[in-house]
Amino acid sequence: MAETRDEQDVALDYDRFMGRWSALMAQMFVDWLALPAGYRWLDVGCGTGALTAAILDRAAPQEVWGIDPEKAYVRRAAERLGGDRRHFIVGDAQTLPGELGGLDVAVSGLVLNLLPDPAAGLREKVRVTRPGGVVAAYVWDFAGGMRLLRHLWDAARTFDPVADALDQGNRYPLCRPEPLRALFESAGLRAIGVEGLQIATPFQDFNDYWESLASGHGNAPAYVRSLAPHQRQRLRETIRKYLPKAPDGSIPLTAGAWAIRGTRA
Repeated sequence: MAETRDEQDVALDYDRFMGRWSALMAQMFVDWLALPAGYRWLDVGCGTGALTAAILDRAAPQEVWGIDPEKAYVRRAAERLGGDRRHFIVGDAQTLPGELGGLDVAVSGLVLNLLPDPAAGLREKVRVTRPGGVVAAYVWDFAGGMRLLRHLWDAARTFDPVADALDQGNRYPLCRPEPLRALFESAGLRAIGVEGLQIATPFQDFNDYWESLASGHGNAPAYVRSLAPHQRQRLRETIRKYLPKAPDGSIPLTAGAWAIRGTRA
């Protein structure tokens, strides 16, 4: 079935808003894992392929499987990264396909907190990983380290009482070291390690920041578009007031994530 323009827009808007930063964090995560070459990898919730690309570029894998429930994301990942060592399929992280098994590494990037049942998703990753294999993930530090979103929600709550409930820092308590470690322990993983990762997320100027936020795909952009015009303008000006600005007009922000890894017994 041909991909519709709306499906293409979803993938492109995601890349425009978060894709450029997701790619940088994916590279840092793969370097942090520092695993040997020749492994068979699975990227659960591969999206448009940021983590898969980092694995291919930096880990010298034997092969990589990518799986995501969004057909538009899978299609875009396959178009960008398709080849002999990589395979992309549409599927559910909580019910992985039967053909997957005995993998050396199962990872997910910026996905674990989005699953209806993170424990079930993690158990599936453990199931398809060989004994002694690595299961790992990373999630944005919405509570403090994700500054490009932190400024949005801090500004929104000054006039919108709904903002607190929508703030990912409140919605995703899993995105902290202690709950992540407890989740991996509950799955029977051993040698668990958790570490904070941080990347620079500079914007050329305020318009670059605002346009990526207002036109992107995700919870935060959807919130911005849901506001009445006068509220959107108020949000824009409040964010502009408090965003840091360099002498050249650029916006120097950072994005933090929590990375976690464990070994299957």
